[in-house]
Amino acid sequence: MTAPLPLTRIRAIQGAGLRSPLAGRTVRTRGVVTGHARKGYFVQDPVGSPDPLVSDALFVYSPQRKARVGLHLELEGRVVDYVQGDNGRPTTQLKAFEAKLVPGDAPSIEPVWLTADFLPDNEEQLARVLNGLEGMLVGIPKGSTFVAPSNPFGDYVCAPPGLRGLRTEHGGIVIDPARPQRWLPGFRVLDYDRAPVVHVGSTLLTPVVGPLNYRSEAYQIVARGGVEVEDAPLVRSKASLTSDGSGITILTLNGFNLDVHVERAEAVKDPDRDIDDDRLYGRFDMLARAIARQAGAPDIVALQEIQDNDGAELTAVVDASETYKQLVKDVLRLGGPKYRWADIPPEVDGDGGQPGGNIRNGFLYNPKRVELRRKSMRRIGEDEPAFEGSRKPLLAHFDVLAHHRDIVVVNVHLASKRHQHSVFAPENPGFDAKEEKRVAQARLIREALNGVREADLDYYVTGDFNDFEFSPTLRALCGDDSVNMVETLHPAERYDYNHRGQLQVLMHGVVCKRAFDAGAVEYEILHGNELTGVDPGGMGGKASDHAYVLARMDLRWRSQGEADWPAETVKC
Repeated sequence: MTAPLPLTRIRAIQGAGLRSPLAGRTVRTRGVVTGHARKGYFVQDPVGSPDPLVSDALFVYSPQRKARVGLHLELEGRVVDYVQGDNGRPTTQLKAFEAKLVPGDAPSIEPVWLTADFLPDNEEQLARVLNGLEGMLVGIPKGSTFVAPSNPFGDYVCAPPGLRGLRTEHGGIVIDPARPQRWLPGFRVLDYDRAPVVHVGSTLLTPVVGPLNYRSEAYQIVARGGVEVEDAPLVRSKASLTSDGSGITILTLNGFNLDVHVERAEAVKDPDRDIDDDRLYGRFDMLARAIARQAGAPDIVALQEIQDNDGAELTAVVDASETYKQLVKDVLRLGGPKYRWADIPPEVDGDGGQPGGNIRNGFLYNPKRVELRRKSMRRIGEDEPAFEGSRKPLLAHFDVLAHHRDIVVVNVHLASKRHQHSVFAPENPGFDAKEEKRVAQARLIREALNGVREADLDYYVTGDFNDFEFSPTLRALCGDDSVNMVETLHPAERYDYNHRGQLQVLMHGVVCKRAFDAGAVEYEILHGNELTGVDPGGMGGKASDHAYVLARMDLRWRSQGEADWPAETVKC
């Protein structure tokens, strides 16, 4: 009988994205069991390969039977290159037919430690290093900082001690424009009972060890055992900007697919994902608290991701009145004003988002402070190819009642980054298929602003741009006429969203440059949601996946002769 084939011979020889030369063949091999995933286990060759680009380990697909960690096995099975998604990277697996114990004591396997000094700064080099470690036993050292909050799936992301990067006061890492898809070490705890709730800035008290798995277009450790953590305090920043007789405040808030209805399983596309109860989860209450107390009851609230009255059910319903009414009711109960609401519904499934949800942008406004000129309200880009199948910006004129000056508010939710290629993708790593579309959308919004400037009106463009302050999207929108208020903040404060441990800005506030030059605009981000962990395995837990953005605008800067403002009347 021929000797078992070394695991390294089964793997792709070099580089991410190559298929195994033995794919489809039946082989025998040996390895020590190092850990489990939900559908199998990992084995590693204790001898190892001198080539650091070739992994010494393999995932064994065996959903029904998982071998105990530490066993030395001889395996027979068929080599499979598993690919998830259209742009997925092949991962070599063994579909086992037979597993037998190798006589004698099992060799021990030492983990490779993912320290700050070990991880290359160059993403191309990093991809090669991680490809060479795929399936192998690796570890994150104790003392690492959690840079992403816990989520319902038991996922965690850490920064090893000494890792370079712009850090926030809470210990998070702000995105680097030179490395916007930076990978940070992470792990998954499969047993939710042993998966702690952590907030950004928490400390890992014990090392995390497990096989390095490739899933969801990134590398992640499958943790062995529980995790000990020193949790950081919960962060909920409160508004410092307030509305008064001279200025108004505008809050930007992503509703996170908010709806008032509990969906019926037979009426949705995917019952596992499309059924929720936002009232039971307390999300209406949390959003109402954010509006009434955290943000100080702003005069206007620009909402995104508001769903229709029957949520994700696949029906002809597009009216969202009940969703707005529930939110208004809860704000009033918590001491806020009695807001009015306004939107323009999309066509059935015409604007993308969760199937059946018909998400749209909308407004709440305090009628004692501002009056909506309803006939002025319109959606930008209704017949434009750039907005086909995408959320349409909602433009509205508000009369500020304190001094009867109009302000135009444009509420946006641009095309998603969801289809962007991973930095580890085999073809065009990092390619963002929707970037060109977002830039075209931004140009159309800027065209609409040209008319606003010609009418000599102030404006505020806000919402979820799905892009960064340094992106071509924001440059196309701002040009020389507008200022993105995000760029007035300290770099360590520029974040409202946490993507796999990278804090970043996706919500923005764009204003007339002359208003900014006159000192008439203030801006802040109310941090909390992007730093706060939820219970793994639980439902709900967060009001939104974004922080909240608040701006204060004083329109008196246009008045002639006032002591605190420029004497001349100028146009935006």
